Formats: sequence, C-alpha cells, structure tokens
Amino acid sequence: MKNVQIIGSGFSSLSAACYLAQAGYSVDVYEKNDSLGGRARAFQQDGFTFDMGPSWYWMPDIFERFFNDFGKKTADYYELVRLNPAYKVFFEDNEAVEVPGSIEEIYALFDSIESGSASKLEKFINSAAFNYKASMDELVYRPGNSILELVTPQTVTRVNQFFSTVRSAIRRDFTNPKLIKILEFPVLFLGAKPENTPAFYNFMNYADLVLGTWYPMGGMFKIVEAMVALGEELGVTFHTNAQIEEIITQDNAAVGLRINGLIEYSDVVLSGADYHHTEQLLNPESRMYKEDYWASRTFAPSALIFYVGFDKKLTNVRHHNLFFDEDFDQHAVQIYDTPSWPDNPLFYTCFPSITDPSVAPVGKENAFFLIPLAPGIEDSEERRAHYFDVVMTRLETLTNQSLKEHVIYTKSFCVDDFKSQYNSYKGNAYGMANTLKQTAFLRPKIKSKKVENLFFTGQLTVPGPGVPPALISGKISANQILKNVKHELKHANI
Repeated sequence: MKNVQIIGSGFSSLSAACYLAQAGYSVDVYEKNDSLGGRARAFQQDGFTFDMGPSWYWMPDIFERFFNDFGKKTADYYELVRLNPAYKVFFEDNEAVEVPGSIEEIYALFDSIESGSASKLEKFINSAAFNYKASMDELVYRPGNSILELVTPQTVTRVNQFFSTVRSAIRRDFTNPKLIKILEFPVLFLGAKPENTPAFYNFMNYADLVLGTWYPMGGMFKIVEAMVALGEELGVTFHTNAQIEEIITQDNAAVGLRINGLIEYSDVVLSGADYHHTEQLLNPESRMYKEDYWASRTFAPSALIFYVGFDKKLTNVRHHNLFFDEDFDQHAVQIYDTPSWPDNPLFYTCFPSITDPSVAPVGKENAFFLIPLAPGIEDSEERRAHYFDVVMTRLETLTNQSLKEHVIYTKSFCVDDFKSQYNSYKGNAYGMANTLKQTAFLRPKIKSKKVENLFFTGQLTVPGPGVPPALISGKISANQILKNVKHELKHANI
C-alpha cells in the first residue's frame, strides 16, 4: 500500500486525504497546531464558540458533491439552514438594505431601488448561471496544466468575458450605487478588486443570489468535524502538534518529512500548507518559484479579525452584515495599490448566535468582526486596539445601540498571527487573488516540476481561494497523485 504524507489540515488537505484513502492509500495528515482545520479552526471561551476563519457557506452543491463522492450527504454530519435575509448591507447615507433569501424577492428589491433593474438583473443572473454551470461542472476540476483546459464549447462563446471585468459588466447595466456594491461584493471572495477580476467570474453572483447563503448549525467547524470523521472512517490518521521541518528528498524525489526532529518516510508528499512556506522546506535548487516570483504576485488581502462576546442580544443586525458606509475604492487602493492601514475601512460582522443559540450563552451575542487589510503591513497591538474602537463606534452609530460597555470578551487575530499560526506568505488570509494573470493554468502548479512525488493543494494553486474551491483543490490534487505516481519508492538504502 502506498503512503502519502499530507502537510496541513485545512479544507483542501482534508478533501485530498479522503479521496486518497478511498483510492487505497495509507494517509497521514500532519497539523502544526493543536487542533485540526487549518484556518477553519474554532475555539471556546466563557461559553462562546468562535469560528476562527471562514464564516460564509456558499455553493452548497459543492459540499454536497464532495460527500456524495463517498456515498454520504451533508445531512449525515450536520444540519444546514438557509438564511433569510441572506445578509444586511449598510451604506454611507445611514440606510441599510437586507438582501432576501430568494431570487424572486431579490428581483423585487432591485426594482424598488432602481426601477427596471429587475429585468436587467434577471438577464445578468442568466449569464452568471451559464458560467456557474460551465465552471462547476467541469472547468474548476481541471489541474491547471494548460491553457487548453479553458477551451470548451461553453467558454469559446464567452472568451470576451475573460478580457473584460466584473466591474465593467455590472456598471454597464446598473447605475444605482447600492445595487452596484451588492453585485460587486461577491468577487471579494476571489481576493481581487472587481476591476481586476474577469467578467466570467460573475458566477459568484449566481452563487450568492440564487444558490443562497447557508449556515451549518453549530458553526463552520462542523464541516471540519464532518470531514475528519469521514477521513477516519476511510482510515486516515491525523497528527496534531506536528511541526514539519524539512521535506526529505532523494534523487530529486520526495521520500518523507522531518517532523518534530524525526524523519518519517512515505511514497508521496502533498502540501496543503502555504505554498511559499512549503518550498522553504526544500533545498533552494528544488524550489519551482523564486522570491521575486512571489513578490510579483497579487495576493488576496490579510485581515484584522476580532472575536467578541457581548453580554446582551444586539438589535438592527443580521447573521451577516456588510458595512459599505465608507469609500470602497479608497479602501481597495490601500489594500492592493499602496499597501497601508486603511484610513476609513470597510468591515464585515457576523453574529452566528442570531441563528444558532448554541454558540453563545443564553441572552448573549457571539460576534466576528473582519477588516480586510493589505498583506505584509506592520502589525501591532496598538493598531488593533485603535481599529477595534473604530469598528465599535461605527457599529454603535449605524445600528443605533450602545455596545462598548457590553463587551465581555475580545480576542484579535491579524497579520502576525496569520504568519505564525499558518506560515502564511506576508500574512495573507485568502491566498492568491484570481486575477486574469493568476487564473487556472497561470497559478502555481499542483505537481512540482523539480521534485518527483511532491504535490500541492489549497488556495495558492488551482482553482483558487475560498472554501468550496479548497474542497475542489483537494480532489484535483488527489487525482493528480493517482495519475502521476506510478510506483513505490524503495527506502531500504536511505
């Protein structure tokens, strides 16, 4: 039986582990931290359960497809509820819009804000639906080895959408600034500005407005627990507090790992850890990408996150809330063009205890605040404290309630934590942005060209950032291993 060692236990690693175990591999997953899940870990404090990373559950079909591949379904592991409204958006005029949970209600909402926009939205959504089906049925499951992977009967009719942008496509038909912001927001999950994201990615609007926003009761960590349980059913072995210090090579092939000072051998090494960090575990001549390559890439934002417990229930907020009460473009400039701490940041809040009483004590509220930031900027406790006050002040004003004196717990997580806990390049939170020049075959490769039997998965390779893409990336990497690893290595003479 061939053995594969997997570095990291994020969604892509867990996905790959399950597929490889199903195919007959002996699979060991090594996590440097003391709990599984990578950036999707959770922690408990004072009766609160905080998801540490992903908080949006989009593309439920991708999750279902993953579990179906093993004769299972999501309902075997966790309960899903569809949010209605899906989320609330706050604007600069102190007005807020609640985006409903059904497309019919959304059409009515758009018409109420801008007369005649419902028919335009329907046309836009039909295009997005076509792109979603073309992408999710086939394109995103391709390994990114060649530009020819993008050539299908569906895409050749829409090649122009790879050379125009989401922003131009939206602003061609819509003029109301509120509707524009609602339609541009989903591409932020791809880690890039709307003006730098190919129009073909409007399929994110289909995911948002048609497929809807969901929540797994108990929190997003329930997905991690489900995948770990499935992996264990399939025979995967999980190791925590396992620091990977070196990828062991022989004759230009990966043959094992140095873990906490000890060498463990294997036939295949797959890394779901940060791609740049993983290559630092190799000799310089074995690395595919040099430092100038990484420095020239457009990375998705980092983030300043606050996990907050309130001693009361909040009003005038929903499960998910987007605060676009400041200039979106100026904040984007300070993330991508002139990396710096934002003057007037946009931010996002999540209150899962509105939907799920189990994540907070009775009568209290569980909160998750996130400010997108440029990766690589200087982090400090003083800056974190300043921005916490900024966010709390604006939240109080926009929701018309007192909050600061009701905070009973707070913990922050920022650039330095992404570096130390996840070995994240420049402390990025979401990997590499899906811009035109960083899409599909233009992303870092799944299979190393320098080291045999070394593979990669996750948000820096195909298909890109996000939880559903991570599940897909795991499947792609597993298939590439099954296709490319032809024989077992012999370690007797090592």
